[in-house]
Amino acid sequence: MCTTCGCSEGAVVTLTHLPQKLGPVSQITPSVPAKAPAPAAPSDVLHLEENLLAYNAQLALKNRNWFAEQRILALNLVSSPGSGKTALLETTLRTLQPEFPLAVIEGDQATQHDAERIHRTGCPAVQVNTGTGCHLEAQMVWQGVEQLGLDPGTVLFIENVGNLVCPALFDLGEAAKVAILSVTEGEDKPLKYPHMFQAASVMLLNKIDLLPYVDFDPDQCEAFARQVNPDLTFFRVSARTGEGLDAWHHWIRKQLPATPPSSPSSL
Repeated sequence: MCTTCGCSEGAVVTLTHLPQKLGPVSQITPSVPAKAPAPAAPSDVLHLEENLLAYNAQLALKNRNWFAEQRILALNLVSSPGSGKTALLETTLRTLQPEFPLAVIEGDQATQHDAERIHRTGCPAVQVNTGTGCHLEAQMVWQGVEQLGLDPGTVLFIENVGNLVCPALFDLGEAAKVAILSVTEGEDKPLKYPHMFQAASVMLLNKIDLLPYVDFDPDQCEAFARQVNPDLTFFRVSARTGEGLDAWHHWIRKQLPATPPSSPSSL
């Protein structure tokens, strides 16, 4: 827990907006609190934890309501570092860009590397650097949304900080958490990090092109994941070869909020 390890204590959060048109990158450094104001009794860890999560939940609800009003599909991509989230996202963006508006909020402790990769696809992106923080929070997402200026009907991908612990606890207002695991990590990850896979609606098993070269049982991994969360939607994919991505993209299309019918013309 962040309230125990203190990862967000004194963290300085910065946002960098990479617009849709490829060009110079402008950096924004707003005053973004890394967490809720400390309660009166900071020595009470449980009280602090409850306050932090309650504060975040209030902001997440505001995000969710606004996304619903604007028919924006927000997906929170979560994983450990090195699962291939960004490569998977790049491929997804290039496939779906002709169909509907897309935008990305990138979360990392430092650097603009991932947002720059997204920027090269032609998709608008905001990089949120959390400093010592190990997860994104609802307020950080809203700051990113304000910088992006999203159109109604946009699909917003939120690539969270690489971490299978804290992001499970922080609601961002997303429609779904999408857990990404690669075949280089071990099939028992869902059992070791059950809270993340319980919180997720979808699991992508990435890098299946490497299965001939690693000691990994995808059937066992899926069984472990369903042991933790029987309702999990499971896809086996390769960001490198494209295998399995059609099913993932089809799932995204099915989640899009319906466009309200046009008002009848006055006679």
